[in-house]
Amino acid sequence: MFRMPRLVQHNGPLTQQLQLVSGQPGLGLAPAALHADATASSVCGYCSTGCSLDVRLRGDRAVGVTPAGDYPVNLGMACPKGWEALRVLDAADRATTPLLRDDAGRLRPVSWDAAMRAFVSRMQGIQAVHGPHSIAFLSTGQIVSEEMALLGALAKFGMGMLHGDGNTRQCMATAVVAYKQAFGFDAPPYTYADFEESDVIVLVGSNLCITHPILWQRVMRNPHRPEIIVIDPRLTETAMAATQHVPLHPKSDLALLYGVARELAIRGWIDRQFLDAHTSGFDEFAAFVEEFTPQRVAAETHLPVDAVEKLAAVIHAGQRVSFWWTMGVNQSHQAVRTAQAIINLALMTGNIGRPGTGANSITGQCNAMGSRLFSNTTNLLGGRDFADAADRRRVADVLGIDEAAIPRQPSWPYHRIIEGILRREIRGLWVIATNPAHSWINQNTTRDVLQRLEFLVVQDMYASTETARLADLVLPAAGWGEKEGTFINSERRVGFTAKVRRPPGDALADFDVFRLVADYWGCGEMFRRWRSPAAAFELLQRLSEGQPCDITGIAGYEMLRREGGVQWPAPADRPRQSRERRLFEDGRFYHPDGRARFLFEAPKPLPERTTAAYPCLLLTGRGSVAQWHTQTRTAKSAVLRKLYPAELYVEISPHDAAALGLRTGDMARVVSQRGELLARVFATPGVQPGQAFLPMHYEATNRLTDPAFDPYSHQPAYKSCAVRIERAP
Repeated sequence: MFRMPRLVQHNGPLTQQLQLVSGQPGLGLAPAALHADATASSVCGYCSTGCSLDVRLRGDRAVGVTPAGDYPVNLGMACPKGWEALRVLDAADRATTPLLRDDAGRLRPVSWDAAMRAFVSRMQGIQAVHGPHSIAFLSTGQIVSEEMALLGALAKFGMGMLHGDGNTRQCMATAVVAYKQAFGFDAPPYTYADFEESDVIVLVGSNLCITHPILWQRVMRNPHRPEIIVIDPRLTETAMAATQHVPLHPKSDLALLYGVARELAIRGWIDRQFLDAHTSGFDEFAAFVEEFTPQRVAAETHLPVDAVEKLAAVIHAGQRVSFWWTMGVNQSHQAVRTAQAIINLALMTGNIGRPGTGANSITGQCNAMGSRLFSNTTNLLGGRDFADAADRRRVADVLGIDEAAIPRQPSWPYHRIIEGILRREIRGLWVIATNPAHSWINQNTTRDVLQRLEFLVVQDMYASTETARLADLVLPAAGWGEKEGTFINSERRVGFTAKVRRPPGDALADFDVFRLVADYWGCGEMFRRWRSPAAAFELLQRLSEGQPCDITGIAGYEMLRREGGVQWPAPADRPRQSRERRLFEDGRFYHPDGRARFLFEAPKPLPERTTAAYPCLLLTGRGSVAQWHTQTRTAKSAVLRKLYPAELYVEISPHDAAALGLRTGDMARVVSQRGELLARVFATPGVQPGQAFLPMHYEATNRLTDPAFDPYSHQPAYKSCAVRIERAP
């Protein structure tokens, strides 16, 4: 039974209280690596590529970055965001002291002691009236694994929360569910070297040039002159550089992939030996796809009838075929089955477990993989199961806590938490390093819902985000470069991110904030083993033991620095053979029978179709290589701002522009059933007639998006909704 913890009384000065958290006096710790003219290596804190940057130090100041030349991820390369990683930390709107909303409705600076007392009294007060599950958290893929794990353990084991999810729900939930169902564990099988080993590269819903530019450079290093096939409604930068662009109708990719599978099956272009030895369900799948004839696929995709045969022939001719997908697949109303249709193609052709092959999901955020394994949201720590008694016992033993403190069911997903606020089931919310008032789908409704909370806490680097401006309490957090810990990138590489400067003002590392909360909440003793990020990493290693993601063989942070990161699995009893490690080389998967599963389902129509009032399909996505998410950081760099338009723009076809009497540079209204916005017109043949594209980074974009979700991953379908476009008055 849940017991309400008592509020701990603190009698000493604030510096003594913070000493409980940091182990050092005062608010800021001097980075251990800082001395004159030194260099510290640190994994970048933007995307999931996981590049390593060499940070140049002069005394106690970090003065510049260069890409690490010998790191096996980026091999001496960096994108514009990486080059500017330090500069955005000095923005004038950094959160430097806690802010508490006063009786007049204004956010006022307060001490950490006052902030913690307000946090605990308000949150515990809500629980006392409405029950322990009436408060929740929304976390991120942007903080280090040690912080994610501490937050998840604190919230669920110490504070009595049941519900907490991360913004990785917006980018990676589909891949997680697809891999779990097909392979038995959330296990992207590849290593980045596969980009250079393939002779056929199939990119589905991925503008790799823009979203993951260093990975595109790895493609460009491929010595095999590969066929590069891009399946995407838009003629993106990646599609323009490909050998073949397949411009299908939005969200018809499931029908296309089933049609390709049918063509491969009826022509015998399959690896029967692999299928019989290592998979289950292929014959049922082959029977299912028989109805996806070239004629049906052509009707649903708006492609030529021979498109399926051409695509299947290229795949069959390849000796090492790799399939890659990102948000164009993940953010869909039928995302999981689409991802599994990609997995099915790899399995049926035997393109998995060998160099240059795989069904490969490219992650979004820098530590989305860490979040998937260790955030304690939908999975119990270490990729375990809340409903499994043995898993609960193992976690309790490692952490030295009472097993009864561990929930027996996972959290609601993100959208269910938002709906819970609307239904008054959730009344207090703690938001960490994410900006849902900008990024969540159907923004106008989201903001209204957030304002209905009794208590909203936002913990962030910046006090100026759309969500922070709605908060009752703002907690100032350190950012990348101002704390240490580990990130896990898309290829499962655990990398170290270093502390190279002090956070500004009274800002604290999220890890230290969580320890403060535990102390004030009255459950600090439960987390005595979480003394530091390094101690937390040792706990994560023990939690991973025996799991597919076993990292017990990593000898601490120093090994990660020395060896250029380490890919999981890295168990202590199995020596690593190289810096690159791909999965399923032995053909064994993680289901109890060791086989991969074929999963499939009939395609579903778009949740929101075009009408006479809303005749255009709106697509959203990454705008430029210099922008990131809600631009909370990238907008702080004058250099990056020069690399993308200052105003929101809408891409439409020249045909539609002419019909609407619009030209490039004109201002247009874009209207959906949920809201409207103004955007500059950019007429381009890269967008098909009847479609439009808006970049996701601008504040207004999600006023339009439709809150539809995949039924298995609960990931939002950002990529399509019905709009009309007209000249602005």
